[in-house]
Amino acid sequence: MASNSHLLAARGVTDAEDRLLEADPPLAELQERCGGTIPGILAVPELLDLVRQGRQMGLRLAREFSAFDGVGKVSGFVRINPITDDDGAVCELLVENWQRDAVPAEDSRDAAARLDAIDRATAELTARLDASQRLLTVETQASDLGMLAASMRAAPGKLWNEYLELIGIAHQHPLHWRLLDGADCVVEGSDRQWNARLLPIGGTSQEPHGFELLLSARHPLDPEGGKSQASAEPSPQGLIGDALAPALRQPVARIIANAETIKAKLAGPLRPEYSDYAADISAAGQHLAGLLDDLADLEVVEAEGFTVAKDRIDLADASRRAAGILGVRARDKEIAVILPDEDENMLATGEFRRVLQVLLNLIGNAINYSPERSSISVAVARDMLGRSTVSVADEGPGISPEHRARVFDKFERLGRDGDGGSGLGLYIAQRLAVAMDGELLIESEAGEGTTFTLVLPPAD
Repeated sequence: MASNSHLLAARGVTDAEDRLLEADPPLAELQERCGGTIPGILAVPELLDLVRQGRQMGLRLAREFSAFDGVGKVSGFVRINPITDDDGAVCELLVENWQRDAVPAEDSRDAAARLDAIDRATAELTARLDASQRLLTVETQASDLGMLAASMRAAPGKLWNEYLELIGIAHQHPLHWRLLDGADCVVEGSDRQWNARLLPIGGTSQEPHGFELLLSARHPLDPEGGKSQASAEPSPQGLIGDALAPALRQPVARIIANAETIKAKLAGPLRPEYSDYAADISAAGQHLAGLLDDLADLEVVEAEGFTVAKDRIDLADASRRAAGILGVRARDKEIAVILPDEDENMLATGEFRRVLQVLLNLIGNAINYSPERSSISVAVARDMLGRSTVSVADEGPGISPEHRARVFDKFERLGRDGDGGSGLGLYIAQRLAVAMDGELLIESEAGEGTTFTLVLPPAD
């Protein structure tokens, strides 16, 4: 690809706070294209890192660099010369071999992967299909997809398009999956317009090992419209889970996805403070999404006649799965999560997804309130009554006797502010434990860490 090369040097000077005070035209233009001003914080991240290194260490640095200015790629060789004057440590920048190239088009695979991630976040129904596009499992929380989900769960194993009506595509098989990808469809029980996407799993594009089916609506569910989909209006106990949560989940997911794109600077260069704003928006969106889930779960566990399945489950396996889901969060804080060995098991009676929900809450809380580079221990055992138990022990600040008495109360956050919690997690976890004929116990002392133990009946 053709490029314009200049042997001239572009000179600039930064102060002790890494503000660019003066710059030759090429460097000044790059500063402005990256959202900065003169004087102002050096807005080219690649140069800012080098300036900070040179200033803090008091060493001269010489490095190649490249940066994206919103239009093209700028590269060159920069020399950083720290200088001490009456105003403190300043740095001189001297850029040589300045080059500017047109930016190649984004790799199609990277673009496709990002679109797939956004579609997964905003889909209101996800299903797993085998290599022949036959239904294996389905998950949805949208109220107007209840009829579709029920028919899928009642008769799995059919071709996925037999459960709904595709628009403009004849119902004839076999059809290559690309002919069905992105198809518009009509769902019985819903007035909304839907789009179906098939994402291949494993194998090749010609012969995948399976598929992920995503259903996304053209518009969010209107609460009033949502009420008209069912034969009767949702009861007050289902206001959040049946109407409010589905209406908000898709726009909130889009907010999070867009904020993450901005934070990662995938849409182009961005001043650091705006990247931080995007991170705050993403965190707030995730908090709202979590709150919606907690409120929906609250309605479920407090509903009259709420019951859970009585399955034969392995608490050791469930704990390993929960820890795997939260692995990134633990690694970010350099926390070691010690789990039962792969060959260890502890059979109990309960509903697997509810046990997993409880363990995600317990391990997640342990990660949130444990210091960096500490450890969390997850262990299974039998208690003195022969019941099956799984315990999560952390090295956090512990809980005082006064707070222990209220730890399972609804909306109780134990005086913590700013941690993003709703105060519902432990309350819901305890209700789930009781519903499975078990209990949730706590052992803790201030300054000595906390241990939560889920106790369930043993498996027959």
